[in-house]
Amino acid sequence: MTLAADAVRRLTEARLTVAVAESLTGGAVCDALVDVPGASVVLRGGVVAYATGVKADLLGVPRELLDAHGAVHPEVAREMAERVRVLLGADLGVATTGVAGPDPQDGRPPGEVYVALAGAGPTAVEPLTVTGDRAAVRAAAVRRALELLLRAGDARR
Repeated sequence: MTLAADAVRRLTEARLTVAVAESLTGGAVCDALVDVPGASVVLRGGVVAYATGVKADLLGVPRELLDAHGAVHPEVAREMAERVRVLLGADLGVATTGVAGPDPQDGRPPGEVYVALAGAGPTAVEPLTVTGDRAAVRAAAVRRALELLLRAGDARR
């Protein structure tokens, strides 16, 4: 069974729904989830907020935060997760932001990633430092997002 399948199964058992806000992963977290039969029970939807303006205009991430720190920052990940959760009416919100490379972005090096999970309690933000090419960085972010969802499902069982 895949990590995504495990996450969908646990979220289903826990009767939790999820909404996804993705930047550097470009929809890959949603893709991993919808590849699992039965994902429609847990997945409310997703927003690919690749451009910084979309993070502000659609998700409502404060422009002051984006102007001060750029799109790759733990507080941006937190805001994305919390706001997509509310926007799509889900129990959980998960978000990814970071630099896939090969070039730095907003002064942040390739491989700097933040993954956040929002729920009823405090929002968890996990930093990652990933070495490798774009594919490796993006895959690590997807994996961490699925791991966070898996843990959230376990916590409610």
